[in-house]
Amino acid sequence: MFKYEIVIYNEAVRKLVKQGDRHRRYSDDWGDSHYIEFSADSEEQAVAKCHQKYPLEDGFVIEGVSQV
Repeated sequence: MFKYEIVIYNEAVRKLVKQGDRHRRYSDDWGDSHYIEFSADSEEQAVAKCHQKYPLEDGFVIEGVSQV
C-alpha cells in the first residue's frame, strides 16, 4: 500500500466566498486548497477514496495527486 497526497478544494465554497457569502454546509476554508493523504494500492484507488469522502456532486475538485 502507498500513500498519496491529494490537493482538493470546494468550488461552490470558493465561488460563494468570492461573492462575500457563506456555504450552508462547508466552512469558508474549503475555498482554499487542502492537502489530504490517502493510503491506497494505486493512484486511481486513492482518487476513488477521495471522491467517496469528498463527492464531486458536493462541489469538490481535485487539483492534483502525488505519491508521498
